[in-house]
Amino acid sequence: MAARSGAARAGATARTKVAIPQLAWNEVRPAPVVLLSGAETVLAERASGLLRDFLRSEDPALEVSDLEADGYRRGELLTLASPSLFGEPRLIRVNAVERASDDFLVDALEYLEQTAESTTLVLRHAGGQRGKKLLDAIRAGTGGGVEIVCAELKKDVEKQDFVAAEFRAAGRKVNPRALRALVAAFADDLAELSAACRQLIADAPDEITEAMVAQYYGGRVETNAFAVADAAIAGRHGEALIALRHALDSGADPVPIVAAFAMKVRTMAKVSGVRGGGPQVASSLGLAPWQVDRARRDLAGWSDEGLRRAIESLAAADAAVKGAERDPVFALERLVGIIAARGRDLT
Repeated sequence: MAARSGAARAGATARTKVAIPQLAWNEVRPAPVVLLSGAETVLAERASGLLRDFLRSEDPALEVSDLEADGYRRGELLTLASPSLFGEPRLIRVNAVERASDDFLVDALEYLEQTAESTTLVLRHAGGQRGKKLLDAIRAGTGGGVEIVCAELKKDVEKQDFVAAEFRAAGRKVNPRALRALVAAFADDLAELSAACRQLIADAPDEITEAMVAQYYGGRVETNAFAVADAAIAGRHGEALIALRHALDSGADPVPIVAAFAMKVRTMAKVSGVRGGGPQVASSLGLAPWQVDRARRDLAGWSDEGLRRAIESLAAADAAVKGAERDPVFALERLVGIIAARGRDLT
C-alpha cells in the first residue's frame, strides 16, 4: 500500500509539476511569491491576513499595495515592486488572478524571473484555466514561491478542524462540544462560522464552552434540526435530548426535525452495503461524494436491522407530528431514543 501511495504521489507531482511547498491556510509563511489557490474565499482571506500580520510584526514599516488582476494595466506590478528610497519591505496583493488581463499575465511571468528583494507578492486565484501558464510556472518553482491551498470545506470534520485552528491560532482552548455546536450552527456559511469564532475569541475570557456558544448563538444552535439528528445518530442520547428540548423551547417546529432525521437515515440506508470509492458510489446513488463519506461515518455501529427499525420509527414519528398522535414532543423523544440506540430494541 505504501509503495502504491508513493507512486501515486510521484505521478501526481510529475503531472502537475509541483516543486514548491503546498500548505494549509494556517501554515502560510513568507516567500517571494505566495499563491492562494482554491475556491474558499474565507480561507484565502485568513491566510492573507495572517501573512500580513506576520510581516508587519517583523517590520512595522511594511508597505501594503493591492491590485485587481482583471483591471490591470501594463507596468503596475513592476512599478510597485521597484526599490524605494528607504528600502521598506513590501507586500503586494493581487486579487482575481483567475480573471487576469493579458497585461498582468505578461508582467507576472516576467516578474517571476527576477523577483524583487524584500517584496512578497501574493496572488489570489480562485480556480479555472485562466492564468494556467502563470500557475504552472509558480508551481514549477520559478520565483521561489509557496502555494496555500484554499479548497472548499465540505465535510463537518474539515469545518471542525478550521474552528480548532482559529482558536489555536489565538491561543485559546475550545471545548469539543462547543466546537461541534458552532459547526452545527454555521455549517452552511464558513464566513459566518469564522466571524462567530472571532467574536468568541474577543469576548469570552477563558476556555470556550458549550454554554458560551449557546449564550451567543443560542437561536442558531438550538433550532438546528441537524444538530439533534447528528447527536442521536452518533449514539449521544443525552446530548440529542438536550438539543431537542432547546430547539423546541426556542420555537422549532417538530416536522422539520423529523425531516432532518429522515434525510440522514435515508442517505445512510442508500449507502449501507454499497462498496467502492466515494465518487463512484456517489454517482450511482445520485449523491455528492461528501454525502457518501459522511453517511459511511454515520453508519458506524449500525446494523441492517437497526436501519430497518429506524426507518419504521421515522414513518411513525412523521405521522405523529402531523396529527396522528396528541403529543408530538413525546413522539420526537421516542424517535431520538430509538435512533440513539441505533435501532436496537432496549425494552
